[in-house]
Amino acid sequence: MALIETSGAPLAYEDSDFLASDDARPLRIIAEYLGPLRGFRRAQVHDTIVFFGSARVSDTSLMSRYYHDARELARLITLWSKNLSSHVHRYVVCSGGGGGIMEAANRGASEAGGRTVGLNISLPREQRPNPYLTRGLSFEFHYFFMRKLWFAELARALIVFPGGFGTLDELTEILTLAQTRKLDRPIPIILYASAFWREIINFEALVRHGMISREDLELFQFADDPAAALAMLQARLTPDSDDTTPSVAHARSAAEPDG
Repeated sequence: MALIETSGAPLAYEDSDFLASDDARPLRIIAEYLGPLRGFRRAQVHDTIVFFGSARVSDTSLMSRYYHDARELARLITLWSKNLSSHVHRYVVCSGGGGGIMEAANRGASEAGGRTVGLNISLPREQRPNPYLTRGLSFEFHYFFMRKLWFAELARALIVFPGGFGTLDELTEILTLAQTRKLDRPIPIILYASAFWREIINFEALVRHGMISREDLELFQFADDPAAALAMLQARLTPDSDDTTPSVAHARSAAEPDG
């Protein structure tokens, strides 16, 4: 019986040097899509309510009000979602998985007895996942754009608390997708803390200079307390009968009609 000679080299998908190389970058990108997709399907997470906001806001900082409000709003959303009739998990609170506003949102959802998602990003200054994430729903990303994709894919609403460059980047990404109708469903966007946002972004100036249309201001609303924000969500969100998991907001092709 002839013996089959082998080179002794590892299989490509078991070769750590290859997987970390430039040549394997497409595989790493695909993995950052398929890994979370598998996790959401296993956990039967249908859709999410995404919280954005600063990692620098703690429950003891000068801006602690925003921490407590994010925690309370996430708690209220989770209690509401748990009372919805569905065999899958609807309107699950999702954050960037780190500290500050992200921790507050995951904490409030956890305290209400719900599942809660964290999409963490590997950074030179290490961002550690907060302790309130549901096991199996904490995901680590290397690529910012794949992390953003997952924020948008399952989002049924977006709540944006005060934040810096990262928060502004995430907010304008979703606003651009909504403005250009690249999502096949509307995503309510709530800017929490109206005084902050009106000072940071002069929306009226953007309209006055012709950079955006007056109608673009209808893409978002302002809220200043958790109860008001919850009421806005409840008025805009109507659970559909499709309980397929996960519920993905597909990108709209140029050939598709707007309706």
